Amino acid sequence: MTTTDTLHTPAVSSASARPTVVLGGTGKTGRRLVEHLRAEGVAVRPVGRSTSLPFDWADRSTWDAAISGSRAAYIAYSPDLAVPGSGDDIAELLTRLEGAGIEHATLLSGRGEPEAQDAEEALQRSSLSWSVVRASWFFQNFSESYLRDPILEGTLYLPAVSAAEPFIDADDIAAVAAATLLDNRHAGEVYEVTGPELLTFDQIAEQLSSALGRRISYVPISREEYATAARAEGVPEPVVWLLDYLFRVVLDGRNESLADGVQRALGREPRRFADFARAHAAAGTWTPGGDLT
Repeated sequence: MTTTDTLHTPAVSSASARPTVVLGGTGKTGRRLVEHLRAEGVAVRPVGRSTSLPFDWADRSTWDAAISGSRAAYIAYSPDLAVPGSGDDIAELLTRLEGAGIEHATLLSGRGEPEAQDAEEALQRSSLSWSVVRASWFFQNFSESYLRDPILEGTLYLPAVSAAEPFIDADDIAAVAAATLLDNRHAGEVYEVTGPELLTFDQIAEQLSSALGRRISYVPISREEYATAARAEGVPEPVVWLLDYLFRVVLDGRNESLADGVQRALGREPRRFADFARAHAAAGTWTPGGDLT
């Protein structure tokens, strides 16, 4: 089933309508969402720090121009709703969205993050029509982000985690977000989205090994060792803090269950990691100079 198959009451009618602004429009979910919406003929305004019309969470003077004239908004907070100060930013953004006459907002939320739940509640208290897409860890952390280089080198040095995570494809997240922005039927829904299986990092390494035809090892280390190594590689301190938070809090077992948000929103099963790994191995993602998308 495609996104089009989920339509019931269209939220937009044509590309001539007021645009949907995608905050984080060049990010993992944002750029995929833009493709979904444009395929449906929806006018889209992707914005981020590097776009011609910028939107920077750290510079509130950029916000009003970025959202002005929009009908709906997709909110992807950077770097993560878990970071200190995100609550104030979300509260201020919602006030500005309301003042700009925006009708609907879809929030990308984090599964198992108390701060993300606070952001959800702030959106639900606003005067906006709303939807929430509450996601687990992305497959794309292994192909487009900080875990790609270790896979190139053959070893995933990560903090010791025994819990399994229901990793999800960012393409599935974007498809669910698109449904909420294309169809009023999804207003007021919280879609908790996960992949179809629970996987440990050992199992992820095994599936990567199978897809690549070479050994990828998972080597558990302490959080302190991981943070020290990240700093030595020049990772900014706020990102080091966030990575430690994710391994300390989000991967403590609280998310060791599956959810049915993809199935409810799209009427199909989410993608499996093994299929993702095979496709990206064939595309050369984990070879030097390979495609990161």
